[in-house]
Amino acid sequence: MVSPDSFRVPDQSGRTVVITGADSGLGFEAAKRLAAAGAHVVLACRNEEKAKDAASRIAGSTEVRLVDTSSLESVRAFAAAAPDRIDVLINNAGVMAPDESRTAEGFELQFATNYLGAFALTALLLPHLTDRVVMTSSLAHYGGRLVLDDLNRHRRRYSRWAAYADSKLADLMFAFDLQSRFAEARSPLRAMAAHPGMAGTDLTRHINVPAPVTAVSEAILHGFGQSAAAGVLPTLLAATAPDLAGGSFVGPAGLAEVRGAPIVVGSSRTSRNRELQRLLIRESERLTSIELVVPGRS
Repeated sequence: MVSPDSFRVPDQSGRTVVITGADSGLGFEAAKRLAAAGAHVVLACRNEEKAKDAASRIAGSTEVRLVDTSSLESVRAFAAAAPDRIDVLINNAGVMAPDESRTAEGFELQFATNYLGAFALTALLLPHLTDRVVMTSSLAHYGGRLVLDDLNRHRRRYSRWAAYADSKLADLMFAFDLQSRFAEARSPLRAMAAHPGMAGTDLTRHINVPAPVTAVSEAILHGFGQSAAAGVLPTLLAATAPDLAGGSFVGPAGLAEVRGAPIVVGSSRTSRNRELQRLLIRESERLTSIELVVPGRS
């Protein structure tokens, strides 16, 4: 397994990076590594106490700003007070397989938190961005199936894992669509996506399963997966590699992409469907009442 210490983050001095969900797991590991490399890191989190505690454990320049990606109201408030210049936006915040629930705005929780909030935040922050957007996807995207007229599962029976897979497919499709829009506008901005393989984080805290099942899952993770510090390496590569092409999807190099050094990996045929990407963005704009407008080359 690749050692996180052997991965070198390029000098990030003078750069500002916004990371959602940076108070734990992959987001915290990314914040720690990027701040150590000289970046000013904005920990964009929904729990102020946890975020401040996380920031206190990071050596380097940080600040805490509140945002709950499951709430469009919170996303709009964050964007309205955003830093004037953001070099990198890492959309990392997410939940995995909770019991069925809906946000105050009526959205299915996983779709709202993992994708729709990230879409809205990115669209609102595009005028501030100078370099790139990184979307956090998952191997689960292979099982995703987007039903464009029922993205929030008002008609379909709720399945926690299917809903999670759908949200991660949407994240990946958004990254690919955004890169296509950047290219069409001749924008210098880039959009990437990354997945951590099988990484040990607290993302599973919402899963309501019996203790023996949890124990077995943890044993499998320790046997075949990798730590959060290793799982974040694809995100770090996507966020910092100066010569990485826009539209790249980065994941672990090992067998089945569950662990290993970060490399550019493939994705499902559905994720590359350009027409479906356009339709997803159109529906996302309708649901959020936020238009995705890509600035042209200045």
